[in-house]
Amino acid sequence: MADATPLKTPLFDWHQAHGGRMVDFAGWSMPVQYTSIVEEHRAVRRGVGLFDISHMGRLAFEGAGALGWIDRVTTNDASKLQPNQIQYSLMANDLGGLIDDILVYRLDKGYYVVCNASNRAAVVAQFQEHLEDAKAKLTDRTLETAMIAVQGPSALATLQPLYDLPLDTLKYYHVAMGKVLGSVQAMVSRTGYTGEVGFELIVAAAEAERVWEALLASGASFGILPCGLGARDTLRFEAGMPLYGHELSATINPFAAGVGWAVKLDKGDFVGSEALKQHQASPGAARVGLRLGGKRIARQGCTVSFQDRMVGAVTSGTFSPTLDASLAMALVDPEASAPGTSVVVDVRGKPEAATVVALPFYKRPKAEPSAAAVPS
Repeated sequence: MADATPLKTPLFDWHQAHGGRMVDFAGWSMPVQYTSIVEEHRAVRRGVGLFDISHMGRLAFEGAGALGWIDRVTTNDASKLQPNQIQYSLMANDLGGLIDDILVYRLDKGYYVVCNASNRAAVVAQFQEHLEDAKAKLTDRTLETAMIAVQGPSALATLQPLYDLPLDTLKYYHVAMGKVLGSVQAMVSRTGYTGEVGFELIVAAAEAERVWEALLASGASFGILPCGLGARDTLRFEAGMPLYGHELSATINPFAAGVGWAVKLDKGDFVGSEALKQHQASPGAARVGLRLGGKRIARQGCTVSFQDRMVGAVTSGTFSPTLDASLAMALVDPEASAPGTSVVVDVRGKPEAATVVALPFYKRPKAEPSAAAVPS
């Protein structure tokens, strides 16, 4: 059977017309880069970058039973959300492994969930399986909307002239419901996946290209660049943010992955809660940062040894454009997890000395909440 044709975001034609190198990612045709990953990465760290993230799943929940339904299927406590607040949460299976990591929005009318593109079908199926008698409705808004991320120190200065509500007072992990370009309804959240100041916009698919081009024009004086998935990955990596399929998976429990703070075992029963209690008592591994001695890159799956014994494996690795070093994240036995511990990474059959370091690798030089420490 032939592979399914990748889905296209509302900005697909723009990407193709402007030199985006398109790849099939999680069932979507997405730009991995326009110029170079390093150039786009540095634009975000120094000024501002623009990302098409329309491949992310966007699910709307309505009805009196929506809150109870969401709480039954997710690990965090959605009842703690205030209006227009956002919460990082997880979806676990019965064994305590992860189906996905998600964002839960509490809006004036109902709730909203943003999930990873590769897991959208599994997330929807998990919600539907556990609907029970909840008087609520889930509507998948992914294909009728677009999602755009504006990230970097100049993100506010780029977006604010186009938006009709003040964004300088919008708190981290909160959302505003206003208009961009005077007439386009836009849900704007103070969120991102880069470790920088940033915002994410959700607009109607038909308005995506107009909004995208207006943002590029507004950010021109700050050196704005359109950015692809490559820079998004190196940016999130430097900020110590986990990626599903690497630091998170159906076989990795959240306490090992370092996101156990998003599991609220005292809120009552929810899917996976019994297994998660056991994982909390004995995570079995710990997610750590590694700084390699040389410049070779340790990719996912490279084994990690401590005192001549294999203790884990790399989950993600890259050469950091910001820190000018080969870095990796790994899941290792707790005995090898303390910062300063010397380990050896097998990089394509050759040993590479490495040191365990604290995460995140990078923190922006601002007196604001670290993007790697998401509020509960």
